[in-house]
Amino acid sequence: MMNRRLIALLFLITGLSPLSSAVAPDTEIRLGVLAFGTVNWELDTMEREGLDKRHRIKLSRRPVANPQAAKIALQAGAVDMIVTDWLWVSRRRADGTDFTFAPYSTTAGALIVPAASTITGIEGLVHKRIGIAGGALDKNWLLLRALAEKRYGIDLEGAVEKVFGAPPLLNQQMLQNNLDALINYWHYAARLEAQGYRKLLDGREILMGLGVSEAVPALGYVFKEAWADKNRAAVSGFLSASRAAKDLLCQSDAAWSGIVPLTGTDDKAVQAMLRRSYCEGRIRQWGDAEKKAARRIYDLLYRVGGEPLTGKSKHLQPGTFWSYEVDQP
Repeated sequence: MMNRRLIALLFLITGLSPLSSAVAPDTEIRLGVLAFGTVNWELDTMEREGLDKRHRIKLSRRPVANPQAAKIALQAGAVDMIVTDWLWVSRRRADGTDFTFAPYSTTAGALIVPAASTITGIEGLVHKRIGIAGGALDKNWLLLRALAEKRYGIDLEGAVEKVFGAPPLLNQQMLQNNLDALINYWHYAARLEAQGYRKLLDGREILMGLGVSEAVPALGYVFKEAWADKNRAAVSGFLSASRAAKDLLCQSDAAWSGIVPLTGTDDKAVQAMLRRSYCEGRIRQWGDAEKKAARRIYDLLYRVGGEPLTGKSKHLQPGTFWSYEVDQP
């Protein structure tokens, strides 16, 4: 009894309570990431700069073999968060799941041609051999088809020779002069640009040609809404740390030097192009205008790709975008 009174007196004197004496542990966020994915650039930066600790989160990276494996891991509950596109989120919500999306990057793919190519516009692709990363339902390819139809009345689906393949293999095909043009993901396109290849159009320019002027994120962090509701402070803190890490990588040469080994190249020109393309994708604005633009993009994609792409829903599903406000960095 005496010991209990002494303990109580000690807490009274120090202004503490038995419950407040223990510091709550940082919230663990399990991220499914590709071993060589560019998202590791900012996760490394978060940890190196202490942004994770500042926001009371603990990053736990779970390597996945490919984007499809990441989606499977998220659906199975093996990870809390992955990076993917909002189209997949909408499709899953139409199936009854509660996944939701927070913006990560507006950088999309690009259409690349050799420097000496006579192709100067979409109409020049007719009867040419075109490499397409991501398969027949790749969003850049579908939107390029929509633009060709709108601007020139050309059905690219039947007007070009399509070559599908993995992004690095398609880059090799281009370097070996086996392709006349290539639609590839941004970091692969950037590598070709740095080697003298010419960017004909990027994803943003394709959308502008289709009447969408807003910078709509192509990729985002995706997680279950119920999980995020239980961990709002941690998720908000993580997204703030993500934004701060991007700003550091784009504004600080020292921070960028820290992740250069992760770029997989010693070529300074390639590194510079990767950094430029990465930084162009920073989220500058995310509000009602961008969300309305996303709905217009969805409608365009549904018209071209149909249910094989979007699933049974003809329109973007409510709740696709996470509505919780993110703290400013």
